[in-house]
Amino acid sequence: MSKNRFPNDPAFNGPSQRQLRVGELIRRTLSSVLQRGEVHDPELQRTSITVGEVRTSPDLKVATAYVLPLGGGNADLVLAALRRNKSEIRHMIGHGMTLKFVPDLRFEIDRTFDRMDETRRLFENDHVRQDVAADQQDDDAEKDA
Repeated sequence: MSKNRFPNDPAFNGPSQRQLRVGELIRRTLSSVLQRGEVHDPELQRTSITVGEVRTSPDLKVATAYVLPLGGGNADLVLAALRRNKSEIRHMIGHGMTLKFVPDLRFEIDRTFDRMDETRRLFENDHVRQDVAADQQDDDAEKDA
């Protein structure tokens, strides 16, 4: 029987080391470009933007940047401004990197913080606390046996 049923399917294997490395390089470069205010758009220059993560496609032709304006306000306006200036940003990123081809950029709102807040809220629920406490007692009983 084969060790890995899906050797070439990234949906099962996750991103490759190269994808992770290129994504992190793009994230750092994009963050630097936005921090220095190099993009000539008033909407972007007056807003601090956090670049949480950049995911690249397996062929490295598309990079999706997950961004969030500081404080979370005006997220839709910032997203529209980033998409409007995509080619200028891509050009600036290309100068800061040593890749043969600069991936096409796509921008999405980073929902990680929203998910973290929702998870915290769920863990504060009394029913969830009871379930977690019961699971811990079951695990302790199994270890003692």
